[in-house]
Amino acid sequence: MPLALFDLDNTLLNGDSDHAWGIYLAEQGIVDAEEQTAKQDYFYEQYVAGSLDIYEFCEYQFQVLRENSLEQLQKWRADFLAEVIEPMIISGKPELVERHRDAGDTLVIITATNDFITAPIAKRLGVDHLIATKAQFNGQSYTGKVEGVPSFQQGKVERLEEWMAANCASLQDSVFYSDSYNDLPLLEAATTAVAVTPDDKLRAHAKAFHWAIID
Repeated sequence: MPLALFDLDNTLLNGDSDHAWGIYLAEQGIVDAEEQTAKQDYFYEQYVAGSLDIYEFCEYQFQVLRENSLEQLQKWRADFLAEVIEPMIISGKPELVERHRDAGDTLVIITATNDFITAPIAKRLGVDHLIATKAQFNGQSYTGKVEGVPSFQQGKVERLEEWMAANCASLQDSVFYSDSYNDLPLLEAATTAVAVTPDDKLRAHAKAFHWAIID
């Protein structure tokens, strides 16, 4: 069956779950609000420029995973999903998933955001296959490190290739939806590329190559 590949943040979701998680933690007083805001701005500028050091970013984002118990993290996450993510789903583009589900395609969410945040979102959307940046877990707690290749930029292609080899799948007749120029390697590898509310650089590229654009 053809692969229907979806970026998550600002594509299926009307917002960025990774960024929103940091803001949520700050608003709850779990992390220092001033430091969090400064760091979010710092990383976002790099992301837009296409120069984000994904390991540096994950090291910062995973601090809260390393420093708190799994039970506490799960409680915070449940509140975050209900209060912040659910509105992002409702106002986002879940119909893209349903369109491909009805067509019988294989649905895959492929995102740079870590699996602690995105696994329950994929489940909520009814998507069984998730390729996300893995937060290393030792069986009892998070270590604060990335496991394997982060699902970011070219890393998305590498992780997808591993997944396809394990699942006897291919990119033939595939489609990939994304909002970000950082996803250009996978957008170019897919049979069909669709830009969803794209950033300026991706919008210009999509127009130049006559890709579909959804706003």
